[in-house]
Amino acid sequence: MSFVIELIISALLVIGAFFLLVGSLGLAKLPDTMRRLHGPTKATTLGIGSLLIASMLYFFFQHGQLSIHELLITLFLFLTAPISANMIAKAHILRSARERGELTPAGADTGWATLQPPRPAKGP
Repeated sequence: MSFVIELIISALLVIGAFFLLVGSLGLAKLPDTMRRLHGPTKATTLGIGSLLIASMLYFFFQHGQLSIHELLITLFLFLTAPISANMIAKAHILRSARERGELTPAGADTGWATLQPPRPAKGP
């Protein structure tokens, strides 16, 4: 392997480790649930993606094989992290609305999981 390839792989490993550290600290230190979501969904996803790309490059240049496993893991993480963050955020919003008593009554003419007041009934 050439020096340039080793330098690129090393840089990706350091960048990935940095993003993982920042994401983990964000998850542990930020004060509330909505702010804590950004740690694992943004920074940690970029960190894992960087480490997996470094692994792909290493196996390609060292062994001459293209590793699809890392590509599939990266794709899975980039697809599932925003979806799980969205579900956690909706659950948090609904829980805090329930605690404040602002939840839309069942059967009201509003969308799913909204905090909008029900629309007034139209006249005859």
